[in-house]
Amino acid sequence: MEEKSFIRFANRMEQLPPYLFGMINKMKMEKRRKGDDVIDLGMGNPMDPAPDAVIDKLIEVAKDPKAHRYPESSGMPHLKIEIAKYYKRHYNIDLDSEKETYFTIGSKEGISHLCLAIMGPGDSVLVPAPAFPVHIYAAVIAGANVMKIPIAPEKNFLERIANICEACYPKPKVLMLNYPHNPTGVVTDIKFFNEIVKLAKKYKFMVISDFAYSKITFDGYVAPSFLEAEGAKDVGVEFGSFSKNYSMAGWRIGYCVGNSQMVKALGSIKGYFDYGIFSAIQVAGIIALRDCDDTIPELAKIYQVRRDVLCSGLERLGWDIQRPKAGMFVWAKIPEPFNKMGAMQFAIEMMDRANVAVAPGTGFSEEGEGYLRLALVENEERLRQAVRQMKKAMENMNV
Repeated sequence: MEEKSFIRFANRMEQLPPYLFGMINKMKMEKRRKGDDVIDLGMGNPMDPAPDAVIDKLIEVAKDPKAHRYPESSGMPHLKIEIAKYYKRHYNIDLDSEKETYFTIGSKEGISHLCLAIMGPGDSVLVPAPAFPVHIYAAVIAGANVMKIPIAPEKNFLERIANICEACYPKPKVLMLNYPHNPTGVVTDIKFFNEIVKLAKKYKFMVISDFAYSKITFDGYVAPSFLEAEGAKDVGVEFGSFSKNYSMAGWRIGYCVGNSQMVKALGSIKGYFDYGIFSAIQVAGIIALRDCDDTIPELAKIYQVRRDVLCSGLERLGWDIQRPKAGMFVWAKIPEPFNKMGAMQFAIEMMDRANVAVAPGTGFSEEGEGYLRLALVENEERLRQAVRQMKKAMENMNV
């Protein structure tokens, strides 16, 4: 008789669905191992290189034996000073570099650990939906209850926040924001953030703003920082990333800035989990913040051209596309009659028939059903090829 395994997992694991990007990547790699040329629009994994000055500095510092010791866990003092200067230069925000800044192993890690620090069983967090998975499941892992609010403008987002706060006891503890938004590309303005701060102070909830796509903006749109809102530092923090602005996704460096108490809580819990970011990467981050402002608009232009190529191609196929003003994704509504099969099945069909990897909207919660998220990470010719292959696949599909 076979012995029953004694391996048991925590109950929280039952609340975590299979991770979308892991599933997409597994399917993609299986096809590539068979020799298929898969065009990857599924994951927002930049293929463009980091600025030369950043790469050169990394190499230089990595050769120094002293750089291989444990690093400054919260961020080197000069790195913290540079992020404060960056916020002053770009947003006219004054930050105390010691108390109001903290560097993280990417913004995703930082958000996850902050949720562990400030949430627990019995707490509730408000999350715009659809949502990047960590915005929901970091709170779930922390034991909190997630209350989703449709992000669509017609749903009157601010009013819904107020209504929930009035109706619930205890009131929500945290509001999660993400503008420019992943996956939908929805953007906002400083007036919206001013109203959020007023609501936060009235109903006494904290705000976590994910600002990962801060500078990847198009058509003259300039994304405001949440911290630009009057009194924002009283109620919340903002996370940012080097992944998009500087094409440093694999380097894993991000930051948290804002409310000093929340920053301190993040540092306290991270002290039990990690020792911070490799010193050579931190020094390279200093170069990025200090010397690479001019590379960001150039990168944004590259993404804008890719956006226009992909959107134009899909529009010619009859897709109803809202061109995003920011971010590195197109949020595309699946046209009839293909939407009847559901986003996940349609994504699988595109992988199997078209050799194009896409992210089904349902991977960002059920509010994403009927949509695909398409990443603008391939070059223009590859995007045109993806559209051609999708067109051919759709012509041969029986719906």
